[in-house]
Amino acid sequence: MLARPMAPETLIVSARGLVKRFGAVRAVDGLDLEVRAGTCLGLLGPNGAGKTTTIELLEGLREPDAGEIRVLGLDWARSPAAIRAGIGVQLQSTDFQEKLTVFETLRMFRSFYADARAPREVIAWVGLEEKQASRVGTLSGGQKQRLALGCALMNRPHLLFLDEPTTGLDPQGRRRVWELVEAFKAEGGSVLLSTHYMEEAERLSDDLAILDRGQVIARGSPQAIIRSLGAESVVECAPAGGEPRVLPEAELRALPGVSGVRYEAGFAVLSVTRTQDALAGLFELAARLGITLDDLRTHRPTLEDVFVNLTGKHLRDE
Repeated sequence: MLARPMAPETLIVSARGLVKRFGAVRAVDGLDLEVRAGTCLGLLGPNGAGKTTTIELLEGLREPDAGEIRVLGLDWARSPAAIRAGIGVQLQSTDFQEKLTVFETLRMFRSFYADARAPREVIAWVGLEEKQASRVGTLSGGQKQRLALGCALMNRPHLLFLDEPTTGLDPQGRRRVWELVEAFKAEGGSVLLSTHYMEEAERLSDDLAILDRGQVIARGSPQAIIRSLGAESVVECAPAGGEPRVLPEAELRALPGVSGVRYEAGFAVLSVTRTQDALAGLFELAARLGITLDDLRTHRPTLEDVFVNLTGKHLRDE
């Protein structure tokens, strides 16, 4: 087994009023979060939103300036050893002893726990069978990420912390990680995932908290957050000449079925509730203004559309 399940609906992580300051900057600003047994809570947001700092507070790597944290029903100040025995942690980047082999690294991590899996079992889980005798220093970045995940799974944790676990992985490696996380959840394990990949958040998360400037700006299931945009589809149009504001915002908002308008990267972007009516109105407006549309695209609303609508930034903005 990958996980040690806890009773359904058990509160695995509880955070109330978390604050963390770095000088004048509030990296985490009054955050409330919960993770229930057998579920994955995803923290979604651009770089600098406070995701990593939040996870480090919950992992016990940093102390909050204010607020309360309970992990596995325990307090970090009173029960650090008990919490560490029940969690697995994959950091955003992990520095291994590069002269050790993959097998030796996992054997070393196994020695940290009273109850842990066999290294070769973990090696098979993360797909590093052909590399088990290789020194860590010879591994690719993606292979090191999978080794870090193997170390996090070594003790069959109740709760798995994953901080951007697939950054730098190729598509095949990313899918392998997703399958492992899904298998962990299927066995009753709980996950707290930080990511800025929309597809990853939507596939793995039962609940999402979208962060910006250290605060939760949207919360719910991925489907509920997408529905909050109140749109049937999103229409992107690029006028000839590359200046989207030649289509005036007031006139775009007056089109039938248009519920929102923004401009970005040469496009006017419309959130629409009636796609056919909005498109017909858009063509009529362009003809009346004497404007040619060089590019026209439509797609179903996504988490990124919601995030841009809320913050004016893309999920992967630096």
